[in-house]
Amino acid sequence: MIFETMSTVNIANVTVLDNPAPFLSPFQFEISYECVTPLKDDLEWKLIYVGSAEDETYDQLLESVLVGPVNVGNYRFVLQADPPDPSKIREEDIIGVTVLLLTCSYLGQEFVRVGYYVNNDYGDEQLREEPPQKVLIDTVQRNILSDKPRVTKFPINFHPEHAESGEEPPPPHHPAEVDPHEDDSSSPPDHLLDNQEP
Repeated sequence: MIFETMSTVNIANVTVLDNPAPFLSPFQFEISYECVTPLKDDLEWKLIYVGSAEDETYDQLLESVLVGPVNVGNYRFVLQADPPDPSKIREEDIIGVTVLLLTCSYLGQEFVRVGYYVNNDYGDEQLREEPPQKVLIDTVQRNILSDKPRVTKFPINFHPEHAESGEEPPPPHHPAEVDPHEDDSSSPPDHLLDNQEP
C-alpha cells in the first residue's frame, strides 16, 4: 500500500508480511519511509492491538521500537511484534473484526497512524459453521485487510529547537486522511481507528 502525503517524514509503503496467518503468529510489517530533513532524535514506532470495540483498556501494545539516527534519505525495515495475549481479550471479542494500529511518533508526538481492520475466524469450515463455546485459539486464523488501511496524519513540530533559538520553523504540515473503505458494512465503528490513545 502506497501513501502519498508530504511531511518531514513520509511513509512510502507498508507491506504486511505473512498474511493471512494463525492468530498466535508474530506480526511482521515491512515499512519504507523517507526523511526530507535530518532529525536529532529517534522515531518511535508502535503496534497496538485493539482488544475491544467498547473498552480501550483491553488494547495491547505489541511492540515499541526506536529507529535512528534519522538523516535525509530513504529507509526500510521490518517491524516484528508478538501476537496479542488472548488471555487479556474477552472471549466474545476474539472472533470477529477488530483493529490493528501502526503509529509513528517523534519526541513523544504522534504524527502518523495507519489503522488496519483485522478479521479473526476459524480456518476450519466446520468450526466456522458450528463455533465451540470456548474459543480454540490454536485454530483461529487472522486476516489483516492490508489493502484497506486508514492513514491519518497529525501536524507536529519536528524541529522544536528552531522555536527555542528564534529561527523560523519549517512550514506547517496539514492533517491528511485516506479512508478507502467508508462503505465497509462489516467493519467495526470508525472510532476504533480515530480515537485510540497512542
